Amino acid sequence: MSDCPPLEGRTDTDDLTGLTNPPTPTDPTDLPDLTGLDATPRPVTGPRIARLARQLQGARDAAARDALTEAFWAEAARTGTPLVEELDDAPGHRAVTFLWRGHRATRRVLLLARGITDRDRLADSLLHHLPGTDVWYLGHRLRADHRGSYRMVADISAGAVPADPVLLQRRLLALRAHAGADPLNRHRIPARWRDAEDSVFALPAAPPQPWTGSPHSGVPSSGSLPSGGRRSGVPRGDIPRGTVERHTLAAGALGAERDVWVYLPPDAVPYRPAREPGERDGHRLPLLVLCDGDMWFGRLGLRDTVDALIADGVLPPLAVLAPDAVGTATRRLELGGRESYVSFLADEVVPWAGARWPLTGRAERTVVAGQGLGGMTALYAGLTRPERFGAVVAQSPSLWWRPGLEPGAVAPDAVGTPWLATLAAGLRDGLPSGRDGARGAVVHFDVGLHEGALAEHTEALRAVLRARGHRVTRNVHNGGHDYACWRGFLADALVKLVGTGADASADPGAGPDIGTGTALDVDAAGSQGGTGLTRSSAGCP
Repeated sequence: MSDCPPLEGRTDTDDLTGLTNPPTPTDPTDLPDLTGLDATPRPVTGPRIARLARQLQGARDAAARDALTEAFWAEAARTGTPLVEELDDAPGHRAVTFLWRGHRATRRVLLLARGITDRDRLADSLLHHLPGTDVWYLGHRLRADHRGSYRMVADISAGAVPADPVLLQRRLLALRAHAGADPLNRHRIPARWRDAEDSVFALPAAPPQPWTGSPHSGVPSSGSLPSGGRRSGVPRGDIPRGTVERHTLAAGALGAERDVWVYLPPDAVPYRPAREPGERDGHRLPLLVLCDGDMWFGRLGLRDTVDALIADGVLPPLAVLAPDAVGTATRRLELGGRESYVSFLADEVVPWAGARWPLTGRAERTVVAGQGLGGMTALYAGLTRPERFGAVVAQSPSLWWRPGLEPGAVAPDAVGTPWLATLAAGLRDGLPSGRDGARGAVVHFDVGLHEGALAEHTEALRAVLRARGHRVTRNVHNGGHDYACWRGFLADALVKLVGTGADASADPGAGPDIGTGTALDVDAAGSQGGTGLTRSSAGCP
C-alpha cells in the first residue's frame, strides 16, 4: 500500500496553482445544490499529487526531483493543509488530500479523522508513500459542505510490518495514543481529555461559524471566516467581556463535590438578589445549563462565543451554568438518562445559582444542552423536568444508552428504537407529560451524517416526541461526532431558542427555523443520497 503510485487526477499545466485551502473565502452560492449528492467519503488522488507524480517521473536527475519536492512542500506550507481542490467531474465535491512529511525512519502514517476514519478498519486510513520522496498522502472525495477535525501520527518503530490484518489493526490501535495535530494546519481545536490539539478543516459550503474562535488569542477559527466572525460593527478588541467563575458545590444527589463553571454577561452584577419587590422575570437573565463545563469553558473558550453573540445583538445577556465532567470514568457513570444527575442540575445547581444571580425562573427561557452522553442527559432532563428546562439542545446524543449498561458499553441493539423513545412514549415507567401542568420542552437535535445509527435513533425519538406535542427540530450536517461541528451549531441553537429576534439566519446555509446546517427536518439517509455524481476510487490496481 505504501508504495502505490498515484492515479491520474486531471490533465493541466504542471505548476503550483489550483490549490484551495479552507482559509480562502469561497462563495457557497457558486456551488450546486448539495442536498442530493453523496456525502460518503471516497478515496481519490487529488490533482496536485497526480501532477507531482508526473513531474517526478519526468525529472532528469535526483537534484531535479529534490527541487520539485521542496517546491511542493513550500507551497503546502504557504497554503496550509489539507489540500482542497476542485474536481472537474464533481462540482459539488472536493478532493481533500492529507499530507505528512516523513523521513528515513517513517514506516507508516495514520490519519485519524472524525467522520472519515473507520476505527475498526484503521489500515484503510494509512497514507500512501510517493516513491523516492518524503511525501506521504491520502486523498478523499468529500462533499463540499464537510467540516471535521483530525489527528495524524507516524510510525517509526523498528521491526517488520505485521502482515496479518488482525495484528496490524492492533498495532495501529496502539499507535493512536501518539497522534497529534497536523503541523501544516494552523486551524486547531483542543482535544478532549488530552493536553493536545486536533486539526480542523472546513470545505467551502460548510455552514459558517461566525461566533466561534477567540478575538483575544489571535488564533483564527476554522473555515474561511476570521476569528470571531461578524461583530455588527463592534471592533473585535472592544467586545465587552463577560466573566467566568468556577465554584465548588456539595452535590448531594451525586454524593460528591462538583465544580461548576458560571458565565455572567458583561453587565451582570454578581450577588444581586435574584428577586426584588416588583421585579419582573423579563429583567432577569435567560439561562443555559450545559454539560461538560471543563471542555466548553476550560478548553474551548465558550466565553468568547457568548460574548460575540451578545455583542452582535442576536443573543440577550444570559448566564451559563456548566458542571465539570471530572473524567471519562465519572462521566460514564453519571451522564445519560440518570435521575440522580438530572436532580443535581434541576434541584441543586439551578437553585444555588438563582439565589446568587438574577436568573430567569421561566422554563421556556431555560435551555439544557449537551453532546454525546451529555446530549442524552439534556434530553432526559427536558422530558422529565419540563417545569425547569423548557428547551433542549441535544447534539449527537448517545441514544444507544439504556439503564443497566456497563459504563462505556454500547447497547447491542444500537440500531432500532432507542430506550429513551420507548420511555418517552409512556410504554415503560409511565413518563409523565410534565409536572404541575408544565408544557413539554422544545427539543432541537444536531446530527452528523457520519454518526452511524444516530440518524435512525433521532428519527424514532422525534416521531414519539411530536406525537406527544413537543416542538422538535433537527439539523442534519455533513460531519461526525465532533466539537468542531458542535461549537458552531450550539451558538445557532441558542440564537433560535432564546435569541433577541435579530436576523441570525442571513448567513449561507441558514435554515428557515433553526440551525444553519445542511438540512432541517430531513431524512439523513436521503441526504447521503448516493444519487449524485460519483468518482472511481484511487487505489492500487
